[in-house]
Amino acid sequence: MREFKIPSIPPTTNKCIRFPNDIIEQVEKEIKGKNCTFSAFVIEAVRVALDDLKEESKD
Repeated sequence: MREFKIPSIPPTTNKCIRFPNDIIEQVEKEIKGKNCTFSAFVIEAVRVALDDLKEESKD
C-alpha cells in the first residue's frame, strides 16, 4: 500500500463539494504551516484511495 504524503500545490480545476466541519478542522490542522492547500490534501487522499481500490480489485 502506498503511504500518504502531504503534497505541494498541483494544477487543479475547481469542483465544489461539501465536507463535514470536523473533517475540515482535522485537515486544516494537518496542513497548517505546510506548503499544501485543503484541495491538494484532498486530491492526494483521493489518489491514495483510488490506488487502494485498484489493488483490491486485482485480488
